[in-house]
Amino acid sequence: MGGNGERMRKCLAAFAALAVAACSPAPADVAATSSTAAKAVHPVSGLPVVPLTVESEGRSHRFMVEVARTSAEQARGLMFREAMGVDEGMIFPMKPPRSASFWMHNTVISLDLIFIGPDGRVRNIAANAVPYDETPLVSRGAVSAVLELNGGRAAQLGIGEGDVVRW
Repeated sequence: MGGNGERMRKCLAAFAALAVAACSPAPADVAATSSTAAKAVHPVSGLPVVPLTVESEGRSHRFMVEVARTSAEQARGLMFREAMGVDEGMIFPMKPPRSASFWMHNTVISLDLIFIGPDGRVRNIAANAVPYDETPLVSRGAVSAVLELNGGRAAQLGIGEGDVVRW
């Protein structure tokens, strides 16, 4: 009887799993009914891509940025990347906030590094960082994130210290 009882429990468990699966929405239905649709993923890095807005002098500019969360993702950053879209970038969240120091080791394209304080405001910008340069680019105080954009983009858009960054 022990073998039959065990077999019956396994059958009931399998039936329950099938019933739950049958009632669950298909992946397309999840996106359609969910308040948070599936996150985009960057085709080169495989990192999640999220919208980010910089509010500057009454204007706002929207970017789609890759999120480098882990220490390995942050160490790689935009190294070896040969191009980036005009309104693309990469954000490096820092929890807890801390002083940040970046360099351009193995980075092919010029970048603007925007250091964002815990209050969500731009602390300082290292503009037009030189490709491959290993000189440290340092935040002024503790930051909760660093945003990398194409070199010169911050100046083009008038992004400066005190502007608000939301993502």
